[in-house]
Formats: sequence, structure tokens, C-alpha cells
Amino acid sequence: MRMDLVTVRWFLAVAEIGNVTRAAEDLRISQPGLSRALARLERELHAPLFDREGRTLRLNAYGEIFRAHAERLVDTEKAARRALAQAADPEHGEVGLAFLHTQGTALVPELLRAYRSAHPRVGFRLTQGSAEHLEAEVVQGRADMAITSPRPEGLAWHPLTVERLRLAMPAGHRLAETPRVSLAEVAEEPFIAMRHGYGLRSIAEALFREAGIRPEIAFEGEEATTLRGLVAAGLGVALVPPGDPVAGVVERQIPGARRTIGLAWVDGRTRPPVVEDFRRFVIERSEQARPATG
Repeated sequence: MRMDLVTVRWFLAVAEIGNVTRAAEDLRISQPGLSRALARLERELHAPLFDREGRTLRLNAYGEIFRAHAERLVDTEKAARRALAQAADPEHGEVGLAFLHTQGTALVPELLRAYRSAHPRVGFRLTQGSAEHLEAEVVQGRADMAITSPRPEGLAWHPLTVERLRLAMPAGHRLAETPRVSLAEVAEEPFIAMRHGYGLRSIAEALFREAGIRPEIAFEGEEATTLRGLVAAGLGVALVPPGDPVAGVVERQIPGARRTIGLAWVDGRTRPPVVEDFRRFVIERSEQARPATG
């Protein structure tokens, strides 16, 4: 097969735009040249990639399969170029860091500020999302490391800090004046939880099992601020990490409810000097910090 990455990139552009003429304009190439390249690619693959609906091109089943592989080819090529550039000049390198939304207000900004004060020319590619998404970003090489929780299976890991989780309840709740609340005391109340795939959801479900309860999940969210907002609206209670207070919400400690925030990366994968230096920096800094927050 003789296809090259240029043709693969052109294919991805057409797949996203759905029109050869507009894609050619974006790519700054001729429309006939792009059409010939797509036809040549289809011949080399021995499969049609698009269904043509008037002037619109839509990926067919073969095209969807090839797109997944094409994206990986392009990502691999980008990673190779990035790694070579970093190896040549580590102080001008780039670190791909993925992290939980909840770590974007304090921990991650503090780490970046401290590191960039000594390495001002180092850049960062930042990604936020669920624990499941962050793990995939690291495994597939789109991020060099992730600050996440709980520990992902199959990845190297170093704990950074421990957060005490809390029960958020509406102001005026019957337990609002109680300093500590057990999950069993609110077992019959509706819970607001993170969606499946988020680390806090799996941690909450583990705590529910330990408490021997099966609470009703009334609503699901994707950020801790959303959970607190729904609690303030009186829609239920929620297990939340430390965060900014929200009007109308009271938070109380839950004995034994904690989560460990850690740094995860692929062990054995070659890391450019700048990535390795930042990894060591994060680990060393965590060892000097307090073991628990919140």
C-alpha cells in the first residue's frame, strides 16, 4: 500500500467537512487533485469510503473503520514529531497533561505556575474530563500523564494527595447541624451523582457498598459544581470533593470517605526529557506536601 500521511490527512478533512470543494479550499489544494487523491486511496484500500448524497459525502461503514485507524496514524506522527522536537531542545518542549475538572482550580494551576517559573519556555497541552477519558488519553498517547482518581488499572501511579469527601445537602436539611454524617443516615434520600465513567462515581458506589445501602440516583452530572447546584435546588444530596462553597448548600464530613488523587502514566514508554522532568517535579513536590486536604 502506497498511501502517505498527506492523503490520510486529506481524507480526515473531507470526512469532517463532508464536501470536497470546501475541504479543498480549507486545505488550499485543487478540488480535482483532492478528488483524485480520494479515488486513489479507495483503490489502494479496495473499498469505497464515502456514500455520495448530492454534493455531500458521508462516511460509510468502511470509511468509519478507516477513519479510526487514520486518526491513530496522524496522532502517532504528531507524537513522533513532538518527541523529536523535545529531545532536541527540552526547554522548548511540550507536556501533555490530562486532569480531573476538580483539580483545575488549585492543584494543577499551582503545579504549572511553579514549574513554569523555572522552565518558562515549556508548553503544556491540557485536557480535562472523566477518569475514564483521562485514562484513554494516556493509554493512547494523546496525553503524557494524568492527574486522576481512582488509580487506573494497568498504569504506573504515584499518589499526590488525599481528599476528604463530604456530603452536600440543602440548607435546612434535618442533618445540617450534625458535624459528621454517615451514608446510612441518608440512605433513603435521592442522591445526585456523577455519571458513569467518572472516578467520583465509582468511589461513591464503593462507599455505598461498604455502607450496605443502595440509594436512588435521582440525577447525574459531569462536574462537582453541577452536583452542588442541584443540591442547592433541593433535588437531593451528593457526595462531593472539596470545592468552593455554594449558597444554599451545607457540607458535612463523612467518616472514612476519601479519595486519593494521583499521577498516572504508561510505564516503559519512552518519555522526552521535558516530560520526564515534569513527572519527577510533580512527584517530588507531592512528597513535600501535606498528605490530606479538604
